[in-house]
Amino acid sequence: MANRLAQATSPYLLQHADNPVDWWQWEPAAFDEARRRNVPVFLSVGYSSCHWCHVLAHESFEDAETAAYMNEHFVNIKVDREERPDVDAVYMEAVQAATGQGGWPMSVWMTADGEPFYFGTYFPPEPRHGMPSFRQVLEGVSDAWTGRRDEVGEVARRIASDLAARSLVAGGDGLPGEEDLARALLGLTRDYDERHGGFGGAPKFPPSMVLEFLLRHHARTGGEGALQMAAHTGEAMARGGLYDQLGGGFARYSVDREWVVPHFEKMLYDNALLCRVYAHLWRATGSDLAKRVALETADFMVRELRTAEGGFASALDADSDTADGGHAEGAFYVWTPAQLREVLGDEDGARAAELFAVTEEGTFEEGSSVLRLPVGEPDADLRARLLTAREERPRPGRDDKIVAAWNGLAVAALAETGAYFGRPDLVERATEAADLLVRVHMDFEAGGVRLHRTSKDGRAGDNAGVLEDYADVAEGFLALAAVGGEGAWLEFAGFLLDMVIDRFRGEGGQLYDTAHDAEPLIRRPQDPTDNAAPSGWSAAAGALLTYAAHTGSEAHRTAAEEALGVVKALGPRAPRFIGWGLAVAEALLDGPREVAVVGPQGDPATRELHLTALMGTAPGAAVAVGEPDGDEFPLLRDRPLVNGSSAAYVCRGFVCDSPTTNATELARKLTD
Repeated sequence: MANRLAQATSPYLLQHADNPVDWWQWEPAAFDEARRRNVPVFLSVGYSSCHWCHVLAHESFEDAETAAYMNEHFVNIKVDREERPDVDAVYMEAVQAATGQGGWPMSVWMTADGEPFYFGTYFPPEPRHGMPSFRQVLEGVSDAWTGRRDEVGEVARRIASDLAARSLVAGGDGLPGEEDLARALLGLTRDYDERHGGFGGAPKFPPSMVLEFLLRHHARTGGEGALQMAAHTGEAMARGGLYDQLGGGFARYSVDREWVVPHFEKMLYDNALLCRVYAHLWRATGSDLAKRVALETADFMVRELRTAEGGFASALDADSDTADGGHAEGAFYVWTPAQLREVLGDEDGARAAELFAVTEEGTFEEGSSVLRLPVGEPDADLRARLLTAREERPRPGRDDKIVAAWNGLAVAALAETGAYFGRPDLVERATEAADLLVRVHMDFEAGGVRLHRTSKDGRAGDNAGVLEDYADVAEGFLALAAVGGEGAWLEFAGFLLDMVIDRFRGEGGQLYDTAHDAEPLIRRPQDPTDNAAPSGWSAAAGALLTYAAHTGSEAHRTAAEEALGVVKALGPRAPRFIGWGLAVAEALLDGPREVAVVGPQGDPATRELHLTALMGTAPGAAVAVGEPDGDEFPLLRDRPLVNGSSAAYVCRGFVCDSPTTNATELARKLTD
């Protein structure tokens, strides 16, 4: 019999709808039930492509005896962290503070007032590796609740009080400057893996936002060290097992420092960010490899993540079915020499094994290897034949929910990649996703616009958008406006950024992850650090800065500058964890520049100037294109043709150059 999750829109929650556990969604009624029964709440947080979430579910939540104990002694709440990042952030902070580590699945026991008192992540069905079993933990928590209630209550109140007291000020003394960014670069240099690329040791995550900072720093200062780190890391990731050498797209992270074996789940946000990074890397270097990877990653997103409604699904699972009826991580992606020979024949199979570094010993489990490309370029014929054969394998599951923030990142990546490489189809896919965000996720009301965090099958979910949703969707709209020349996207971005200023901003310019009128939790979440994706804080700073460059709005410029105070504080000390904030600071130091291209629509000279403007590497430049003296964009006002010809106007720091009709001259203006 299905539990309460059967009506959920989250694919992750629906995976648990047939559990014998009497699950609740996160809702007031669940906590009321815990008060009525006088039992603690068990909160389980995960997401659909999380491998160990599936393991815990199979071992414990699908077990009738374990479920019966849970139902008797607890009110059990299941949360999809991708739907409720606010709930996840608050309790993950508590888990990390109490245990020194975190991750998913996240397991938290709390009072009916939401105050946590015991924490963990995955627990096995039997004690092992020094870990208690899940049943032992359940029994221990229940015994403490019934036998030591006063002690439990005091611990819960103290933890809740400590969390509530954690609030950031604006984050620094003024704006980040040259010295702060130089110190951040020095810190990255110290952490750089000179042999394998990337930063730090295993596990190694793709440092997308740090690479954007390095590319912008090089563009602004000419510093070759920054470009070398970006280019080396980009090539290392693209040649390693992190990158799908047959189908394109990146896995979540590498379990080793050499980029050999990935954790195989593929997330939309990673691929959107990396698609954009490689497009920008090509823009800076002309690298054929960077161009190929940018386009293949874009094509992967369109082919495998695009939904019927025109948006992009959240993720592909790491696990899939095996030929023998089992279920294993990476089964869809790995190969043995024998499998290569079976598909390609002996001669081509041996050639493919050498090209893709597939060995008899294997680099993964049971003698299988993750495909890599240590040198050279892929053989198109071998690759196509292997990809065709792989399509016959059972595919990993797909989380079809649309997350607003991640679709905003995808819109930006596809729009720019399509523009750079003459792929109007990619710009069309970006436009369709943006249209879905407007139609389904945005609710227009008298006080502004509200954004829904998720949707599925064209139906908006009940969860309110958080700061990263408003910021990343605005970022996508701004990129699409620059590429497509439609001012409506700038206007939509403005609606969202007005809400950021009105409902997410505190005293001194600090930003919160939830709106002023959001559901109250034991702490209002607030995190300026960039992790797997840009924080809402730094993403908002970037979008606010670009919007201010487009419109001249002092309010948006001031909000961006005040938000960047945290970069001055954290950039020199923890540059790996505030990469997008550093990238935005680079744009601030560069101006950012404002570029208006005026000319008749469809005119080749207009197109050439427009593409030249988009190809400029000046950090964070705001680009507008349209008819002379047009009303699509504020930057076009009072901008006529020059001697009857299409022209480009470049301004920076409240000073404007003379307009130019020459694309080469425009390119120079964007690099000086």
